[in-house]
Amino acid sequence: MARNSRFPGFYKISVDERRALVCDATGADPKEIERALDGGGIDADTADKFVENVLGTYALPYGVALNVRVDGHDHVVPMVVEEPSVVAAASNAAKMVRLGGGFTSDVDPPHMISQIQLIDVPDVPRAIDAIEARAPEILSRADEAIPGLVARGGGARGIEVRALGDAKTDRMMVVHIIIDCRDAMGANLVNTVAEACAVRLAEIANAKVGLRILTNLCDKRLVRVKCRVPGEALATEDMDGDEVIDGIVNASRFAELDPYRAATHNKGVMNGIDAVVLATGNDWRAVEAGAHAYAARSGQYSPLSIWRRDGKDLVGTLELPLALGTVGGTLRVHPAARLSLRMLNVENAGQLAAIAAAIGLANNLAAVRALATDGIQRGHMAQHARSVALAAGAEGDLVQRVAHMIVEARDITVDAAKRALAVLVGSSDNASAIDD
Repeated sequence: MARNSRFPGFYKISVDERRALVCDATGADPKEIERALDGGGIDADTADKFVENVLGTYALPYGVALNVRVDGHDHVVPMVVEEPSVVAAASNAAKMVRLGGGFTSDVDPPHMISQIQLIDVPDVPRAIDAIEARAPEILSRADEAIPGLVARGGGARGIEVRALGDAKTDRMMVVHIIIDCRDAMGANLVNTVAEACAVRLAEIANAKVGLRILTNLCDKRLVRVKCRVPGEALATEDMDGDEVIDGIVNASRFAELDPYRAATHNKGVMNGIDAVVLATGNDWRAVEAGAHAYAARSGQYSPLSIWRRDGKDLVGTLELPLALGTVGGTLRVHPAARLSLRMLNVENAGQLAAIAAAIGLANNLAAVRALATDGIQRGHMAQHARSVALAAGAEGDLVQRVAHMIVEARDITVDAAKRALAVLVGSSDNASAIDD
């Protein structure tokens, strides 16, 4: 049966009803969802094996983005995020993109870079030549350090050698060993290679060993995602599709020309990507580091996504390094991470990266469309009001009623929510007294 990610009115139904729908659509086991998500997924004893000095666990909301079609396949996409409107924005934007055929992707092989720094190099040019001449030996040594990865079809793929700084005063160089990590993120594998090859490289260069570690600027592991959105899908009550496209293209150009705007533009992209990375048990800090370093590769910080008009359509593209894994690490321990991968039904790490990037482009589209039309605050604050209502003590159906009241009053504060709650509870008490 073909998968479907379209659930109209999903936000209106109860949590239990949502779980049932998602189970039907993805094949997930209802009991697994209950075990994985109720209470945050792991207990304190399990958490104590993850990190040091554990006192307990800290749960974040686990939602799903709907309407997502990537490379012709539908996906219900798990997202873990605390910020209101991110999941709704991804779903709404994905629905618009769906009308243009969905997202398409192009993903590089899963190549990561192991860095070995060499210092006190007496003759940098000679050392570079010597190391390049012994590349087969170095690659063989690297593969010997990671036999399990080699058995799975991965392993060392090449070397790069660079001089750093001034050859006479800095006397520094770095050797990159390129590792195909298959479906792993690869940090431990790449670091193992660095340790295994460092001493031999120093011998060849007649130098000393410096740092030995991966780089999170994994620019040989890029993912590119593209989408096309019909203008009529972007229209609002006050603006037609052509006007909205012009506004979005303007927002894109602003980010291309100004690094201050680009930083916030990219934050919108990472809202979606980070949420998927967290839900699947991957390292969101590594992803953030790589993304922002890549955004600054030209010497000026620039947007990761670009929006342009193509006739009556809007076309968006996104490119960034994205090292994600579907095996190893947290994925083997955290039940919610395992659940997320089963729900996504991905066959490899490349597919996961494509989906995460698609969600990033969707969130970016939602943000720039809001900025170009009603302004970012209208939708965002409506979602934020629900959190404020909860903080004020509202429960059940009172949450939405309090949220509506403080949005209408344009006073989205806890004090205003407490006043609204008091009014609603007072009205309910009076009604009960009359009924009695």
